[in-house]
Amino acid sequence: MRYLTLFLAAMAVARPALAEQTPAPPAPAAAAPGGGRQAGPPPVDVPWNDALPAGTAAHATRALAESPRHGEWVNIKLPDGSSLNSWVVYPERATKTGVVLVIHDIAGLRDLPRAVGDQLAQDGYIAIVPDFLSGKGPNGGGTDSLGANVRQAIGQLTPDQVNTALNAAMEYGKKLPSSNGKTGVVGFCWGGSSTFAYVAAQPALNAGVVFYGQAPGTETNDATEESVAAKLANAKAPVIGFYGGSDMRINSTIPVTQAAMKKLGRTYEVHIFEGAGHGFMGNQAGAGGANLKAAQGAWPLVLEFYKKNLN
Repeated sequence: MRYLTLFLAAMAVARPALAEQTPAPPAPAAAAPGGGRQAGPPPVDVPWNDALPAGTAAHATRALAESPRHGEWVNIKLPDGSSLNSWVVYPERATKTGVVLVIHDIAGLRDLPRAVGDQLAQDGYIAIVPDFLSGKGPNGGGTDSLGANVRQAIGQLTPDQVNTALNAAMEYGKKLPSSNGKTGVVGFCWGGSSTFAYVAAQPALNAGVVFYGQAPGTETNDATEESVAAKLANAKAPVIGFYGGSDMRINSTIPVTQAAMKKLGRTYEVHIFEGAGHGFMGNQAGAGGANLKAAQGAWPLVLEFYKKNLN
């Protein structure tokens, strides 16, 4: 595996690659997760791997269909009386365990984030996967009812709305009889940025896992260590972040975030996977194999992080 790892102690520490990757010939633009277009090498075959979250839409559908774990839809009550429709999956284990809240990407709640929840349950944690568009669609529907308008609807959500929903899911999880009272969050793309924002908003959180998301306050190029630290002042939970090496839009925000977290004395461990693109976990066929390698490298680190902070 080839990747670069950045730690709090330094702005950037490069680890040499184990092998050179032979560039693949260019291919026509292909559909990317979330509905965008992504040019690059032709997709690779993604082998079925029960130890990783599903890396393609087809694998996600299969993972949910074949799962032996108990999953159920739950309506979690919000302070305004509305409901947060959520997919809850339980591990098969004899002891209490931590709860992980899964924040979907800008494409909304579909099989891919639900399959992440199922993978977390397989790995020993209770997973709660909310639909943050619950009640935002026609006739009070959620993601499924919005069709092509999902991105637009997510763009209209405020951080306060997202954090309120996460607080409700967190409290629901803590009250489950099989919960040990600890809560982690994992998010992807829009969900990765929402994870960082929730870490900043909820000091009772125990762990934050960010996939290709940015910290609050880093949205403009005039962000400074002081301004970002002010946004993160209430953060208590340790954060681990995973990024594709070809994702400079997000990666350009990492140094100032590291500096801010260091200033606050908080843990922010960063892993950048060379050659991988944005959204690599749900698009493991992309980037000529680099996305698949990134997923293979990232998930064991996620589990080590949760073992340390949620068990």
